[in-house]
Amino acid sequence: MRLTVVGSINLDFVASSPALPRPGETVTGATLARHPGGKGANQALAAQRLGADVSLTGCVGDDEMAGAAMALLMTWGVDLSGVETDIAEPTGVALIAVDDTGENQIVVCAGANHRVTPEQLPARIDCPLIVQLELPIPTVEAAVGRATEFVCVNLAPAAPVSDQLLRRADLLVVNETEAAFYGDLLHHGGGRVVVTEGAKGAVMYQRGVELARAAPPRVRAVDATGAGDAFVGAICVALLEGMEAEAALRFACAAGALAATRPGAQPSLPTRAEVEAIITAS
Repeated sequence: MRLTVVGSINLDFVASSPALPRPGETVTGATLARHPGGKGANQALAAQRLGADVSLTGCVGDDEMAGAAMALLMTWGVDLSGVETDIAEPTGVALIAVDDTGENQIVVCAGANHRVTPEQLPARIDCPLIVQLELPIPTVEAAVGRATEFVCVNLAPAAPVSDQLLRRADLLVVNETEAAFYGDLLHHGGGRVVVTEGAKGAVMYQRGVELARAAPPRVRAVDATGAGDAFVGAICVALLEGMEAEAALRFACAAGALAATRPGAQPSLPTRAEVEAIITAS
């Protein structure tokens, strides 16, 4: 299946330490790693590894970080013809702290991601679309407005959006914090809404009525970074392949759980074979 993702591209700097700092506290003994990231890029690669043919629209800076941010996308064959280079802004960066339990804290410096404008988008998007909210909201809303097929909106990070966008989406994906931010607005349209609940799994609703729920397989979490993006890519692939609601949630929960067992965002994203194997085993 063909998929288009309009979204962010970052390079993640990850500090792994025994504990996360409290406000005003300095934590020492951390190790530093650098991984490709950004919600848009993560979700594009997640869907590609699960069998979709994905194109990504976004923007990077004219710097060394751009190549590092797109390295795995290129390796896995994601179509990057829609990615532009901006000479005025650096490639987006995420500063991530991770503790021994896999919990994280993230600060994002958007950089070139904020240079993606509606003018960069095609006049029509004639295949299924995934968007998030790490780009300027007018650009996200323009992409959704030009889509002619299935639209998934990952409302992350939570921000005010138009009622039209919420109603147009065939699928809204939020975590518990984002669900609280949007409240009943999530259920005003006719599309499906998925609320992820971390280790407890995920629940799918339509017009406020629960359709299905699923729990992830038991795993040892190392780094939760990218797990939500693995879930988004997987739920879209599953639904577009025609899986029933419960099976699609189970597939997506397995993908998210696997991503949490490995460090980094994009390096942790599972393949189709890995997801199917853990579902069979559990």
